[in-house]
Amino acid sequence: MTLSAPIAPQEDRLAALAKSRYRSNKALSGQWNEALDAILSHRSVRDYLPQSVPAHVIELAVAAAQSAPSSSNLQAWSVIAVEDKEIRDRLNAVAGNQRQIAGAPLLLVWLADLARPRDIAETRGGTAEGLDYIESFLLGVIDAALAAQNAVVALESLGLGTCYIGAIRNDPETVARALGLPEGVFPVFGLTVGYPDPGRPADVKPRLGQAAILHRDRYDPGAHRPGLDAYNRALGTFQAEQAMPRIDWTEQVSNRIGTVAALKGRHVLKGVIRKLGFALK
Repeated sequence: MTLSAPIAPQEDRLAALAKSRYRSNKALSGQWNEALDAILSHRSVRDYLPQSVPAHVIELAVAAAQSAPSSSNLQAWSVIAVEDKEIRDRLNAVAGNQRQIAGAPLLLVWLADLARPRDIAETRGGTAEGLDYIESFLLGVIDAALAAQNAVVALESLGLGTCYIGAIRNDPETVARALGLPEGVFPVFGLTVGYPDPGRPADVKPRLGQAAILHRDRYDPGAHRPGLDAYNRALGTFQAEQAMPRIDWTEQVSNRIGTVAALKGRHVLKGVIRKLGFALK
């Protein structure tokens, strides 16, 4: 009789990470490492200790952000570290007075920044005409998103927690005034940062099964449908554990995109973006 080899600790860890992320028997194979562990363990943290974020930690996070890919190396993004409570309160009013903004010692506001490349081009006698097109706006937004996610991974590796704040797009003009943004700079999202409160721990939120997300060679429009009931159940379990209101994910999606009112003021973004100095040709 041949005995099976014991499961390696790394395989145990991958199994645990997969179970947390999918709340199913989904298996992940391969070699465990600390980077994978950090990424797969991500969770949004909304409760923080009253402890400031050291300056060197912010600088490490920015270094990680600057290590992300950048389209044509234009580096068309910037970030503002907001620690001043009065400014954070003004931004929180835009975002609907969220507890994570009120409680976090640091709010990072990530910016699509076309003002810097425009200034460089005009200083050299150029016209910067290429910045007037939607492609350039998208370039800045994508660069900012890539940079921010690198920073999130770095911050979590240092024991901090984060939570993205898309709601600052509810009123980008007010955000721009509060932060003194010049034309050609758009606030893409915020990110709260702080040391997690161990008394109110956050857990890993389950995601859709990979069958709904991963397509092979061609897109399958119905790939997500078979797994929706199971995902609603998994998310419901997570919501109960975190003392969150119970709502099926399918209902949440329908509500979020069902009406203009659900966009919370963001239905006018195209006009606002143009007012902030983007031609969007």
